[in-house]
Amino acid sequence: MTTYNKYTWVCTGDCDALIEYTFKDGFGWPNGVTQLTCPCNSKCTLLSVEDATIPYTETKGNEMETTDTTVSPAVDYNPDLLVTYKVLHGYGDPEYATDKVRNIEWDLHNARQAQKTVGNLQSKIDSVKDIIIEAYEMSDDQETLQSIAEALGIELTRDVEFTATLEVRGTITLNILEDYDLETEITDALYADANNGNIVIDDTEVCHVREAY
Repeated sequence: MTTYNKYTWVCTGDCDALIEYTFKDGFGWPNGVTQLTCPCNSKCTLLSVEDATIPYTETKGNEMETTDTTVSPAVDYNPDLLVTYKVLHGYGDPEYATDKVRNIEWDLHNARQAQKTVGNLQSKIDSVKDIIIEAYEMSDDQETLQSIAEALGIELTRDVEFTATLEVRGTITLNILEDYDLETEITDALYADANNGNIVIDDTEVCHVREAY
């Protein structure tokens, strides 16, 4: 068993503090050195030095939580076997349903077929959209084209590339004691942005920078 020594002091100042230090045997004050200064800056008087026993307490680390996963053994295929499964409803609470394997298989098959059908129809609708947009401006029956687009949920829009000139007038503060290039200063400071979400700015160029008189 490890032995310890407990040193006890009393402050000689006005605080009357009682101070105790416990050291492992061999790590205390050197022989003949028993001076201690209280936090109040007063000297302390050594009252006693005695053996001390500190019981050993084993501290266990935090044990990781373990989750036992139960895996059901595989069973032979049985189309009439009843299976309980979770039915998801988006962000709503799920529900649990029980059905035969054969019925679940058909539901999965029909869902895959429906997904393929939706993909094929969407591809055809996209083709119709391209045809309507291409023919709309020159068409003599734009109302019919609009009706077809509305029936299919088509937005009659197209992307148009454009260039535009924007004249800017402003003020910039420059240090006249330093060499500066007005065009460089303005080019570095200006940029174009769009307040309309339908406009995407691909590139900007600042040109014809000059002082306004």
